[in-house]
Amino acid sequence: MKANAIPHYDDSINTTGCCPKFNPDGWDRQELHFTDKPFVRATTRSVMHIPLNVGQVFTRVQTHIGGTGVIDPDNFLILSRDLSPWRVEHLFATDKNVPDEEMTTLSGDFITKVFEGPYKEAKEWHEQMQKLVRASGKEPGRIFFFYTTCPRCAKAYGKNYTVGVAETLAT
Repeated sequence: MKANAIPHYDDSINTTGCCPKFNPDGWDRQELHFTDKPFVRATTRSVMHIPLNVGQVFTRVQTHIGGTGVIDPDNFLILSRDLSPWRVEHLFATDKNVPDEEMTTLSGDFITKVFEGPYKEAKEWHEQMQKLVRASGKEPGRIFFFYTTCPRCAKAYGKNYTVGVAETLAT
């Protein structure tokens, strides 16, 4: 995949009025290459990894991103990773500076894997991502997850897809 490209996010089916039904085609085992790829950075609070204010933070950030006119299904990705049992970092892909939000960039090589199941399996998915990277002859760096739908929409669609995105470091 070319630098800073993200697999297409098919948002054509949305029967909930909230999250589109995730189509995993084209997301599994992809190699992503980022060079100063811009992201909005936000954090949420948790209690022992249980999220507290995700809805409020996501609504704010997506409203700000929408106000810039940069919502694009070929550039839709939200990377999340636990910084501690109390705090989660979220990176929202964008191509432009988003006023009133913290901006950051991401550079490096990453590999993806699609998982399906309850969020409580995230610890196992994290371990599987590390094994996947090592199997490619690299060392794992940061591991993010793209939670493709909220819990309510996952229940409505009958599938709960999560995309693991692992940084691959030279050995």
